[in-house]
Amino acid sequence: MTTTTIDIVKTPTQLADLLSLALQGTEVIIAKGDKSLARLVPISQPKPRIGNLNPGSILTTEDFDEPLPDEFWMGIA
Repeated sequence: MTTTTIDIVKTPTQLADLLSLALQGTEVIIAKGDKSLARLVPISQPKPRIGNLNPGSILTTEDFDEPLPDEFWMGIA
């Protein structure tokens, strides 16, 4: 992976180009002088979730949907 470092002063005028570089896989570092401030990377797309992979692994009781008693909310043991 290649890396490009740009001074923060130049960032506003080159933002579109920097985004293009990041989307192509280039690591873009925004710096102020010799100090790195931020890294520009593309957002990773979430992987689709697959339901019912572990059927029966979560058990609930019959009263799962019932309101909790007042003792629970008041912190009474």
